[in-house]
Amino acid sequence: MKAILSHVQRRLEALPVPVDVVLPDGSHAGTPGAPVGFTVNNMRALAHLGRGEIGKLAQDYVEGGLDIRGSMRDVMSAAAGILPRSPVSTEGYGWLATLGKRVVSTLRHTRERDARQIEFHYDLSDDFYGLWQDPRRVYSCAYYRTSDMTLAQAQEAKLDHICRKLRLHEGERFLDIGAGWGGLLLWAAENYGVDATGITLSKNQHAHVNRLIEQKGLSGRVRMQLLDYRELDESRPFDKIASVGMFEHVGLINLRAYFAKIFNLLRPGGLAMNHGITAGGTANAELGAGMGEFIEKYIFPGGELVHISKVLERLSQGGLEAVDVENLRPHYARTLWAWSDGLEARLDEAYRILSGEQGAKSVRAYRLYLAGCAMAFERGWISLHQVLCQRQDSVLGDQLDEPPGQAYPFRRDYMYR
Repeated sequence: MKAILSHVQRRLEALPVPVDVVLPDGSHAGTPGAPVGFTVNNMRALAHLGRGEIGKLAQDYVEGGLDIRGSMRDVMSAAAGILPRSPVSTEGYGWLATLGKRVVSTLRHTRERDARQIEFHYDLSDDFYGLWQDPRRVYSCAYYRTSDMTLAQAQEAKLDHICRKLRLHEGERFLDIGAGWGGLLLWAAENYGVDATGITLSKNQHAHVNRLIEQKGLSGRVRMQLLDYRELDESRPFDKIASVGMFEHVGLINLRAYFAKIFNLLRPGGLAMNHGITAGGTANAELGAGMGEFIEKYIFPGGELVHISKVLERLSQGGLEAVDVENLRPHYARTLWAWSDGLEARLDEAYRILSGEQGAKSVRAYRLYLAGCAMAFERGWISLHQVLCQRQDSVLGDQLDEPPGQAYPFRRDYMYR
């Protein structure tokens, strides 16, 4: 006990913000009255604090072994200081660990398990997500075109940023893989006149988007299907394809086949946009210090992250050519803080919507998940990349302005004009 307390005290003294730790016997360590407070309810949580295992501390909070006090920004600053080393460290990632990751990835991503994992996260409660998302319920990185944008404005800017990159035109056949609550699907249909198809594995999202399609009078030109991407019909290729915040659920073992599927669904010369979270380290499939295990257990079962270098490798192996790559990491940090602030401002409502013991655990898990991910994006532990690509069999012409047979021009200015 004395050894643990001594170790905890040394950790607290090195933190970037003062922290008050209330021990199980009511005594204090650290700085009494500090802006951040941890109340340790059992010795296991105290040991996790001493070892800097912040993923296990997060589990302690969710399960009632630890209470926290203070703003989530200060709490996350303290959490980062508790870490014994970088959570993207390659320590322990030899050939055996790599083989283990491939085996686990194979077992995680059957069609049945993918459906259950998507249901676990996205069907938690539409009303709960609505507390802290923008009115369109866009559940992915926003694009802050100007620094004074609200979350809602930045999400609309992101939707338009994707549509501009894809050079959407009226009458084109557009596919949105993992269409969520329909933000991009409906934006593309209403503002660019495309014939739009969206797919999801979430029953809640499927029902929500089909209601919106009916309300907006878009039934003849927009459709939302409850469908696995592997089951999409390849007989009528699409002109443009987007996948936003979805490929993180595919799994490393399936990435090559996933991009090959996009190749088969895309007409020659068409464009595809893959927008998703990538790993900050080249070897790790999840954050260290127990953070990855926390997210796997409480938030995103089956989620796997890969470095952008591996994304580009698998994309090329699947027959696609990357023509533009943009890192939106700072934008996602700001998006997540906006979500975190939104949830913190409506915690009472969140606990009413997700009632009971299990619901309360979910609220506590999401408090840490949103703020923790915001911190992780700020510090470069994880990232977000948009990769615009076309089929590798697209034929180049010799005209600089509009190469025949391909949709992607030689210059980037059309995206930002």
